[in-house]
Amino acid sequence: MVRTLMTLIVVWLLAIPGLLFVGACCWSGSPTSCCCRRRRGTGATPNVLAVAGAANGSFVLVALGLLISIPIVIWGSTVLLRFVERYPGFVYIGAGVLAFTAVKMVTSEPLLKDAFAAYKLTVPLLYAVTVFGVLWMGFVRNHRRLESRISARLASFAPQGVAGSPGPNVSEGGHIMQKVLIPVDASPNSLLAVRRVISECVKNRGMEVHLLNVQAPFSRHIAQFASRKNRDSFHHDEAEMALRPARRLLNDAGVPHTAHIEIGRKAEVIAEAAGRLSCDHIVMSTARKNSLTRMLEASVTNRVLELTTVPVEVIVGDSVSRLERYGISAGIGGAVGLLWLAAAV
Repeated sequence: MVRTLMTLIVVWLLAIPGLLFVGACCWSGSPTSCCCRRRRGTGATPNVLAVAGAANGSFVLVALGLLISIPIVIWGSTVLLRFVERYPGFVYIGAGVLAFTAVKMVTSEPLLKDAFAAYKLTVPLLYAVTVFGVLWMGFVRNHRRLESRISARLASFAPQGVAGSPGPNVSEGGHIMQKVLIPVDASPNSLLAVRRVISECVKNRGMEVHLLNVQAPFSRHIAQFASRKNRDSFHHDEAEMALRPARRLLNDAGVPHTAHIEIGRKAEVIAEAAGRLSCDHIVMSTARKNSLTRMLEASVTNRVLELTTVPVEVIVGDSVSRLERYGISAGIGGAVGLLWLAAAV
């Protein structure tokens, strides 16, 4: 009720000449913040302005918008947060909608209507520049933050053998013992990490190899229809199928190993297991992705780098497909073209 009342007041205030333009300008930084702070949100004030700006002064649309959106936020927030963390690109879509609404507020300002009418190309140009600029700024800031975190972690790891730095474990016979954790799944790329460790085991027979397969848990809506025994059996069978190719490679090479099956969120479980097993480093593979794909789909590897203090060796997978290389760019270009056409109309 408080939010509805606030929004109705904002709708009434936006009818004052000049205030629509001022509100849009003050709000222009909100979409970029939305891109860069997706786990914390952007606050209630930008949301109220978004509803008020999109309603075009209609109190009925305000009430309907809030009646539809608030239940979704209350009961679907957990699902939405998990979905957004898995596919962060949808945050950019939301930020683009916010930027689009901000421009719409500016172009709807009564004091500027004559100016925009005299120069018709100004409106579509303003839409394109604002939306693209906001998304690009958020994209660049996110990548800079990620690069700074990775650089800081790499700098914190001193070379082996330097005084004060943690060295590898040494067995009683004097052989170097290194505990290696290899996260594996059903993808062919995960076998690249296994082959990398096998090549190292040829040089160092004292390595202790641990395989880890992480199974995604069932949602509570699905789990209620299956017993715990059936769920555990399903996860175990799926994990064994994923571990089988890696085990075959290690057995053929004569490399002893231990397999672990965990249930949970992949990156968090990998980081926790590496610490619990006192591993010296993690060897994991990652699929080649271009920048646009990384924007749309979260990377488990990047998340592990953020969470763990154990050194991570990343083995790069196969090259990106033609569909990913050209299809995503063409799709985004088509969406921008449609946006331009919609603004022009």
